[in-house]
Amino acid sequence: MPKFIPYDYNQSAMVVINYLDQLQPGTFEHAIHYLIDNKLDLSIFHNKYQNEDNGRPAYDPAVLLKIILFAYSKGITSSREIQWCCETNIIFKALSCDTVPHFTTIAAFVSGSSVQIAQLFEQVLLVCHQQGLLGNELFAIDGCKMPSNAAKEWSGTLKELTAKRDKLKRQIRYHLEQHKKLDEQANADEVRKTRHQQSIDTLNKAHDKITDFLKTASPRMGQGKRAREVKSNITDNESAKMTTSKGTIQGYNGVAAVDKKHQIIVDAQAFGEGQEHHTLVPVLEKIKQRYKSMGISENIFAGKTIVTADTGFANEANNSYLYQQQINGYIPDNQFRKRDPKFSDQKQKYGKRHQDKAVGQKVVISASAFDFDPIAMSCICPSGLLLSSRGIRLEPDGQKRALFTGKLLQCRSCDLKEQCMVNPESANHRKGSGRQVSFLLKANAPPNYTDWMKQRVDSDVGKQIYSHRMSVVEPVFGNIGTNKGLNRFSLRGKTKVQGQWQLYCMVHNLEKVSRYGKLDWHSQK
Repeated sequence: MPKFIPYDYNQSAMVVINYLDQLQPGTFEHAIHYLIDNKLDLSIFHNKYQNEDNGRPAYDPAVLLKIILFAYSKGITSSREIQWCCETNIIFKALSCDTVPHFTTIAAFVSGSSVQIAQLFEQVLLVCHQQGLLGNELFAIDGCKMPSNAAKEWSGTLKELTAKRDKLKRQIRYHLEQHKKLDEQANADEVRKTRHQQSIDTLNKAHDKITDFLKTASPRMGQGKRAREVKSNITDNESAKMTTSKGTIQGYNGVAAVDKKHQIIVDAQAFGEGQEHHTLVPVLEKIKQRYKSMGISENIFAGKTIVTADTGFANEANNSYLYQQQINGYIPDNQFRKRDPKFSDQKQKYGKRHQDKAVGQKVVISASAFDFDPIAMSCICPSGLLLSSRGIRLEPDGQKRALFTGKLLQCRSCDLKEQCMVNPESANHRKGSGRQVSFLLKANAPPNYTDWMKQRVDSDVGKQIYSHRMSVVEPVFGNIGTNKGLNRFSLRGKTKVQGQWQLYCMVHNLEKVSRYGKLDWHSQK
């Protein structure tokens, strides 16, 4: 019979643990412990506490910050899970000095300290500057769309929400009638009665929720000169419905500006809109103000600092701002690749999605075959039918485009339907649409700031500079979202979400300090 080392669970042992010894130099936990205790001013949190004379002692903000930042570095955002880690994990025990803050304390600290977190973000950035981690040579700006603590099912325009409330009324009325019929029956099924009553209670709650929102809500308008109503959200009306590569989400766009030298995030803001072009100016203004308040530069953009952003930030207003403020910016339009000869064979190289029309896609009657009258603003299709005008859209380059669409009933019975529509079967559906065409109104159009930006990004110098954008900012989002697992916001409201986004970015910056900082971590205990 084999021999095994004996063991006995019913025994007691005394384990001597020095918590400081658990925070080994060179680790992330040691870095945040040292920086919070020695480099950061946490007196900014003291005004939140009014317990000098009365009340029980509060948890030190240093302890809360250490366990929260370390938890975020492991992808843990749940306050309940952070509390559990403080009870079971030796590193959390060392950072909290064997205290166990209640999950409500942790949650209240994160959601109620947005102003202090913004100030702390600047302090960490100043440490990065003092450690020589900022190059201030090139800033790359981009956005990372993440879902938040809001359900997209509760989104809609005020008209759509009113229709949803009316539908709930009809459903409530139906269940009430069914419940009444069951009451009149001598041998009614009690299970069915219970289900109808549960449905009535659930529908009533949803109906009252929409009603309460509509009483005080006003139409939420989008960005731009021709802003129109966008979808509101009953749960968090500052969030937005956004289309991403992973589907439609209800959340916020975390915009970050990243320094090229060590990929330090110099600004982090959250916006409740999917479009990014209106976020450029607030980000640049905040960077300018922050660098001035930290004593780094009176105007960081007055020198040779370069600003790059992708096509989502390109429009006439932003290009005008860059020109007027003399900012060395490079933001290409959405035709940038098509003008570059190096990408001429991209469609054939990368498969079906990028194939040329002659290779695999259906060729339809072009818009040039339509009779467009720019004076009367009318359009007649090849079948001789008048199309409906959808107005004029302002393009990102400042030019105007006239939009027209065919009536569904006309396109459905048109003999040219197969040659004119990419998907002619859609005309047979009730909610389909007819053929749509557009025409650019560029007659005698004067040069604009978009033309100025095109010349910059199309130049050899511009192409070389812009080629650095993706390698600067995209790895940052990959580190935060994939490596750290910080891929959703757990709060509601723009202010709270922005505080959490800055905590995410602070984790990234602190990790850079621990790796590339000039401090002798091994001598710091």
